[in-house]
Order: sequence, then C-alpha cells, then structure tokens
Amino acid sequence: MLFDLPSDETLYDALIARSSEYEGAAFVCVKTTGVFCRLSCPARKPKRENTIFVGSIGACLETGFRPCQRCRPLATVGAKDPLVEDLLQALEAAPERRWSEGDLVRRGLDPSTVRRAFKRTLGITFLDLARHRRLGLAARQLAEGGRVIDAQIDAGYESPSGFRAALQRLLGDAPAAAQGRALLFSDWIETPLGPMVAVADAKHLYLLEFHDRKALPAELVSLKRQTRSAVVTGRTAPIDQIETELNAYFSGESNGFQTPLAAGGTAFERNVWAQLAKIPVGETRSYSDIAREVDTIRAVRAVAKANGSNRIAIVIPCHRCIGADGSLTGYGGGLWRKQWLLRHEAKLKPVGLFVEEMR
Repeated sequence: MLFDLPSDETLYDALIARSSEYEGAAFVCVKTTGVFCRLSCPARKPKRENTIFVGSIGACLETGFRPCQRCRPLATVGAKDPLVEDLLQALEAAPERRWSEGDLVRRGLDPSTVRRAFKRTLGITFLDLARHRRLGLAARQLAEGGRVIDAQIDAGYESPSGFRAALQRLLGDAPAAAQGRALLFSDWIETPLGPMVAVADAKHLYLLEFHDRKALPAELVSLKRQTRSAVVTGRTAPIDQIETELNAYFSGESNGFQTPLAAGGTAFERNVWAQLAKIPVGETRSYSDIAREVDTIRAVRAVAKANGSNRIAIVIPCHRCIGADGSLTGYGGGLWRKQWLLRHEAKLKPVGLFVEEMR
C-alpha cells in the first residue's frame, strides 16, 4: 500500500454511493455472501456489520473470498495494466494450464516484471493465482473419481503433503476423503429476513438456514460427515429453484415449495418433519399436537428436539410449531423471524403447502 486506507465508515459511505474514488485501492469483502467487490459495484449493498474493507485483492483471496461476478474486480484491476490484463485473459482461457516462469519468458516477458505487476495490482503473484485456479479444478477431478496422484500432478504440486494441505484448506477434507464422491455446493439467497445459506447437490436441497443461526457451523460439519462429502461455493438447479420459490413465497404470490429435499435425519425426526409439512399455511400446532400425530410415547421434549434439528428452514415449517400456551417458544432463526413468518402466512391464502417427498 502506498497510502493508508481511510476509516471503514468513510469506505462504507463510498460503497453506498458507488463511488469510484478508491478504485483499485480498496475493496469490500461481504461476510454474508463470501464475495469481494469494488466499492462502485452495482449489486445490492450489504449492512455495515457484514463488511470488511481491505487494500488489495490478494488479501481478499487469501482470506477465502471470491470475486464478484457483477463488478468483476479481477478484470477491472487488470485492465489498468495491459500486461496483467493479457495474462488474466490467458489464464481464463486455459485455467488448467501449469504456468511456469519459462512460459512467461516465451511470451517475451520478464518473470520479475510480471511478479511485481501482479503484486502491485492484485496483491498476489501470477503463478500463485494460476495454482489457485488449478487447485479448484483438482477438487472437481477428485469428486468425479480421479486418482489423488493425478490430481496432485495436474495441480502442479510436486509434494503430496503440500497438495493435501492446500486441498484440505479448500474443501475441508483430505484428497482421499473427496475421491469418488459428489461435491455439495453452497450459495446465499437474499430474503426480506436476511440472507439464507443453501446447500445442494445436482438433484436435492440439503440445507437452508438463515446465515446468522448459531447452529449453522455445526450443521455444516454434521452434513459433511453424514454425506461423506465436501461443501464448496457454487450453484446447482435445486438452489436456483428454491430461490425462485422463496421469492414467490415472500412476495405473497405462492405458498408452495416443490424443490426436492434431502432432509436426512433419523426415522423419528423425518416423521416429525413430515407432520410439520402438513400444517396448513396460516395455522400452528403445539409440540404435544405433533407428538400425538406421530403416535409416540416419547416426551414432548423429544419432538421439540427433532423440530430444532430441522436444517431446511421455512420449507419444512418448524416455525409453525408453538408452545401449548400459545407462546412462540424457541426458533433457530430468532423469535422475531418466527413472528414475522407467522404474520406473513396469516395473510396468505390457505391453499396448502406442497413439499417434494424427502429422501
């Protein structure tokens, strides 16, 4: 950095104003979405408490944030330097290529000049950036059943231990654990009640939670363990579908959900969740009501625990379960959200809620 960044308050004001005053000198990392943007990004603005301001793209990448697809901070910064722009385009054209200093020399470039240019504009060297891209491709290769040694070599790691450490940081698992299994993909969905995190594979939705639920980190760990999979950022058809259905739900246009679910859980929990899904829109049931429906001799507390174990919020409507005295009782997303949802649904036409049969 050639100068110190102004205060976060000043940078947040610039973000709200979409100012280009700090173009290339400051970036915003959004904690709720996992992306980083230029301050002039046209996307919807995050809340102040969800922002982190840094002075280099390298710092964004190193802390796990990915570039925004709307303002494209990598391309924008690169455009200021023809050398950087040219190499970024070459990298996008062949992300699997194992770049070396020799490749740069053959393009008529001095490796030290390239290194300084990328460090100056992106805060990371070109060769490190290229390796990062190859690592992501290696993760997909393993998920498709590829051999660990092949993925290691393709990613450009001569040391197995170095490759394993890097891949573990990316996926949260060792390469052997990722081999031959499908990845789960995660993305965020904006709602009137705040962002929600959705996790799905190519066919089913596994998780839908409000981003600030305290149990979310533990749920993700449990989900990865139960499915023997890894969760990476990305989109699949179920995430697109549930986003469309949530938008219709919150706008009052529909109260039905047809996204295929993979709810998991024990047989008892699935039984409880199935009863929750039968509660008509605009109505509520007590925990004792649900206990009678599942015909169990277990205490009402067991039903409440199963209710709290639901990790597909709204679609499996655990918010419709209240205390016997009519009190709202607990809700993982916060009682204020539970109250909002019940008031919202009271305005909807009770045409029933269809939920795709859970796996």
